[in-house]
Amino acid sequence: MKEIRVRFAPSPTGYLHVGGLRTALYNYLYAKKNNGKFILRIEDTDRNRYVEGAVENLTAALNWAGLDYNEGPDIGGNYGPYMQSQRLEIYKKHADELIAKGEAYYCFCSAERLQKLREEQEKQKLPQAKYDKHCLSLSKTEIEQNLKNNLPYVIRLNVKPNQKIIFDDIIRDRVEFDSNNVDDQVLIKSDGYPTYHLANVVDDHLMEISHVIRGEEWLSSTPKHVLLYDAFKWERPKFAHLPLLLNPDKSKLSKRQGDVAVEDYRDKGYLKEALINFVALLGWNAGDDKEFYYMNELIEKFSLDRVNKAGAVFDIQKLNWLNAEHLRKMHDDDILKLLKKEILNSQFSTLNLPDNYLFQIITAMKERVAFVKEFITTCQYFYTPTTEYEQKSVEKNWKPETPEHLRKLIDEFKLLDNPSKEDFEHAFGKTAEQLGIGKGKLIHPLRLAVSGQSTGPGMFDLLFILGKDEVIKRIEKAIEVLG
Repeated sequence: MKEIRVRFAPSPTGYLHVGGLRTALYNYLYAKKNNGKFILRIEDTDRNRYVEGAVENLTAALNWAGLDYNEGPDIGGNYGPYMQSQRLEIYKKHADELIAKGEAYYCFCSAERLQKLREEQEKQKLPQAKYDKHCLSLSKTEIEQNLKNNLPYVIRLNVKPNQKIIFDDIIRDRVEFDSNNVDDQVLIKSDGYPTYHLANVVDDHLMEISHVIRGEEWLSSTPKHVLLYDAFKWERPKFAHLPLLLNPDKSKLSKRQGDVAVEDYRDKGYLKEALINFVALLGWNAGDDKEFYYMNELIEKFSLDRVNKAGAVFDIQKLNWLNAEHLRKMHDDDILKLLKKEILNSQFSTLNLPDNYLFQIITAMKERVAFVKEFITTCQYFYTPTTEYEQKSVEKNWKPETPEHLRKLIDEFKLLDNPSKEDFEHAFGKTAEQLGIGKGKLIHPLRLAVSGQSTGPGMFDLLFILGKDEVIKRIEKAIEVLG
């Protein structure tokens, strides 16, 4: 069996779509599983859609996600160049070869004639607009004269009528098209650039791609590619067309209904491990009920045989759940690095908090957050003294006798020397007992006074992390503000 070589071939049109990430991931997993090579190729022949900086965005997003390619535009390889705009001579040479074989032909039709042809076919209510092969009948002399006169032209594929175009798809099994429904596709445009179809096939062959794993939207283009492979008398790669990504309402995933760019999810604080885990399950499963995976487990389990035909629903709630699960299982040292970055980008950027203090926050809050930024946003009381108090909790828990109870608690706390969590708990229990009240009547106003909130980590974890002096200061402030 020849070496497994797969590729991810995006167009540099702005950002990396999550559908593109899934395509890249499945190619990466398949290559890794089979000791193959994963190649990045940039398909930038459509100059009208080219976006400056998009290549850098794509490579940065793939690198962030941990999808390291073996060959690509920025790292090179034995099959380069990996930018299609740098391979124009290669495509022209192969297009000329097809013309010589009678498998392609020059077309000199003007835009006006093509538009008129389209309009006539629309009037006839034909299922699709197709070129009428007008220029296929030009004589050799006419073609040479037109070329000599520098008449603009394109090169078209000569699709023979009444043929069955059949190919096997790993996901969809046997697929069949009628050549009468396939247009004489443009291969070389009037600007000298190839279309996707020619460049794609030539590059896949010359780069020795063994498996073409791509989205379902390319399925209808595959007969054109099969015809090109056959015209060149090249061995076809194995095809696998992945299911569509859908919104919850089963419409095709689009920016109108939410974020679709990998960069958006990265910037919102989703962990790459969670996003990769989530995207892997959009159309694939290992045949069991497992949903939590690390990359090495995905590589071990992945198989194209278990990719579904049906579209996969993009469920943001599931992504959020996976993000929380991955965060909880992450080593505290790794969370600390991410938390420090978040702090630098927050209103607390000037604080110089020791690692030990941040580790305590991580331990206290790990089970209560889904994103790293929530180690800040849900518990700002760890970073700054409380200035606002949750109104609902004030109404429910702050009674006329509360200041007296809390002052008694302050007296007990003052007796403590460098208190542990257990010391705080003991002093609290002793105070409640001396006051002859249930602990609930004391713990809720205490939490309110210290954090300004009614929920949070364990009460005595909170007190221990803040420390005796800060706790006393905050209780006194609450008494002063709330009365």
